[in-house]
Amino acid sequence: MKKFLLTLLTCITLSSQLAGCDAVSSEPTYTGLSLAGFNYTPYNLSRFVITDKHGNKATGGGDLPPGSGEGSLSCCYQLKGTDFTVEWRAYDADIASRNISQPIDYINTKTEIHIPPTEIKGGAGTKILGLHFYPDMHIEPEFRTDLQGSRFDFGLIDARLEKKFGKKMNPDGRLNWAEVFRRTARIAGEGWKKYKFTDNDDLEQYVYFTLLVNPRFDQHPAVKKIIEQAGGKPGAFASAMQSLPASKVSEIRNGLGFS
Repeated sequence: MKKFLLTLLTCITLSSQLAGCDAVSSEPTYTGLSLAGFNYTPYNLSRFVITDKHGNKATGGGDLPPGSGEGSLSCCYQLKGTDFTVEWRAYDADIASRNISQPIDYINTKTEIHIPPTEIKGGAGTKILGLHFYPDMHIEPEFRTDLQGSRFDFGLIDARLEKKFGKKMNPDGRLNWAEVFRRTARIAGEGWKKYKFTDNDDLEQYVYFTLLVNPRFDQHPAVKKIIEQAGGKPGAFASAMQSLPASKVSEIRNGLGFS
């Protein structure tokens, strides 16, 4: 009896901080939730469903291209507990667009995520569970109150490169604008996977050197040293790469000096 009363008291105490909790299990219960997906994968995110251990579900998606998610919201759901399963479906838009008469070849993935008991505030439309889908296909959950703050801005990176290099981004005109963008997103995603770059300037330099200088540029001793010295500090890689002498960039472009 004492144990039950203690659990009940804990629940009452937490109820002012969490959306709610079960008097027996003390599991957090989040009500009135909106769901948002932030897609950083190289694929279009068609649909995702998050399910708790009690069978409650929340659904999102809507064919989100790489780098999208801000401003897209589904409402209103209840989820309970700390451990969840996310089943999600994506597809390669480049392949799908070249085979429009064929059924889309979907990539179906199931991911387990853990969300510690979390204090959330706000009303309908402002209690948001954001799911960040990363280039390596893992998912990071985040409670938030708005739809701003995507962790990668592939659109900005692509726009900068297009403005600076124009036709060099697509010299033979083989790709349409959407394919050029998705290529930028894929390469930027590789920059995160290899070096955990998230800064827009760092990712822009990574895409530039991969696409327009040498796809093996990061194997050059000078670049390896830059990456090591940057130590993951946002913007440090970009600053150092932009400061490389023209002669060194030419050396990298021509495949010289590689170990």
